Amino acid sequence: MEEFVRSHAVAAASAVTLSTALVYPLDTLKTLLQVGAGTGPKLDIRQVCGRLQSIAGLSGFYSGFGWTVLGRIPAIGTRFGLYELLTAFYKDGREDNHVYVSEALLAGLASGAIEAVISTPFDLFKLRMQVASACHSPSLKHHHADQIVKPIIAKLLPGYVPDKLAWVHNADLLSKLPNKHPNLIDALKGYPWLLTGSGRQPSAYDVKGPSQVVTLEGWSSIWRGLRPGLFRDSIFSGIFFSCWQAIHIALLEWKSLEMDHPQRFPEEISSISPVEASIAAGISGSIAAASSHSFDTAKSRSQCVVIPKYIAMERKLLKWKPPGTWFERLSGIHPADRHMLTRGIGLRMVRSGVACTALSPRAVAAAEEEEGAQRLQLQV
Repeated sequence: MEEFVRSHAVAAASAVTLSTALVYPLDTLKTLLQVGAGTGPKLDIRQVCGRLQSIAGLSGFYSGFGWTVLGRIPAIGTRFGLYELLTAFYKDGREDNHVYVSEALLAGLASGAIEAVISTPFDLFKLRMQVASACHSPSLKHHHADQIVKPIIAKLLPGYVPDKLAWVHNADLLSKLPNKHPNLIDALKGYPWLLTGSGRQPSAYDVKGPSQVVTLEGWSSIWRGLRPGLFRDSIFSGIFFSCWQAIHIALLEWKSLEMDHPQRFPEEISSISPVEASIAAGISGSIAAASSHSFDTAKSRSQCVVIPKYIAMERKLLKWKPPGTWFERLSGIHPADRHMLTRGIGLRMVRSGVACTALSPRAVAAAEEEEGAQRLQLQV
């Protein structure tokens, strides 16, 4: 039994890795289109490809690939494993051992929510590396002579440029206090937000490693984008499994029409071929990607924003309320991103369709083994 589980785990991990590698350049282009959207001229795929190749070369299309694989293997395993567990609960006690489309939808929504919790930290590190591959990181050597901060502060704010006007302005305001610090200028150097201004966060390409993210933004930041991620993965998983189940039922009914004698149970009908299952998975993946793309864009743009710990503390003390409608606050969509939510939808549909098509043969093999066991039970 242990060898059986081990062989299936290795095969599933290999299938996830190969399918991810096949479509990862499309994911990189999609992410850069999403985070690069703004008030300026609209970027197209040709401009993004040219910039990425000129800065990082062909390897830039696979920036963050390792983080994606590390996140997708447990996330997809959880998605399919929890879905099978829930559908087994639905089928328990039924004579026909059948799963309805509505049950597949509910099981997919639940499994997608757990998948989002697992994959969000890996998505954050992956996105930061993708953004870094398309951005010129400014050299800070010419700032060393003019730095007015301690080394520990330089590590706390990677890639920043001190704003002397903000520093002088704050020093002038504090110097008028009756009970002030005896050495006010040196004391101010220990507070980074007084040196850079609270609105000048570092860029995403300067804070991309786990240690940098945790040091500057705190442990809670690795789950930034969880709310739009929950909506995205739940909708994607629910639509994917329900569409796949609907197509599967339609194919079985079509096969039953060609049989001489009507069959009582779906298990008595010959299973669909791997090619048919792959096409059904590809279609379902594309539909699911289109349905959940708005939340994918919201998640990508929220994870691209660097919020240092001191700014998050200021917002908490001031009881800062996120802008937007109640649904935008609930789902994590920023109101400024409303007209950008469909950016890269075509690339994501193609990426999801191809990935699901490449991944489905492994799922089909597992389903055939389960169907074989069920037929054996019916014969007994």
